[in-house]
Amino acid sequence: MAEEVTFEDLFRQAKHSAVHLEMRDGYMRSDPSFVSWQRDPDSVLSDWDPKSRPWLALMQEITGRGVEVRRARVFSEPMSDYLRFEHFLTPGNVAAGEQVRWLPRRRASGLALPGNDFWLFDDSLVVFLHFTGEGELSPEGDEERTTESSAVSLCSTAFESVWQRAVPHEEYRRA
Repeated sequence: MAEEVTFEDLFRQAKHSAVHLEMRDGYMRSDPSFVSWQRDPDSVLSDWDPKSRPWLALMQEITGRGVEVRRARVFSEPMSDYLRFEHFLTPGNVAAGEQVRWLPRRRASGLALPGNDFWLFDDSLVVFLHFTGEGELSPEGDEERTTESSAVSLCSTAFESVWQRAVPHEEYRRA
């Protein structure tokens, strides 16, 4: 039996790109960093440091070898508390090599978007992410992987459409 490829392995195996479309107004509200940030935003400043945040170290590693990582967020305005938290932490993502853009939901009307958030690796593998209504990872399985050409095409087109309309993190000002 073949060993399962982990989510982290997918980034390490990426040859040229990993793109992520986020379309929820909140995720993992039980995250201790989010809870702490709600009490005191300065309490999570260390979350900008790759030494304390493994995600940033991974992004530095893969972008450092030339893989382009882009993240686009479709969101409601005014931003939810959770999205304000993500906005607060995004400079760390950008410093680690991610490109991040923001698209207010009212500017996404007319775009064909899949029903779930996803990562698309090298324009060939889609990993759909599943969450509960409260934004926690789904207990029925938090991801679904496919190489089906219609899903890959839908996700690639959706991401690029959002990316074209979205505002780079450095230029976006919260309403």
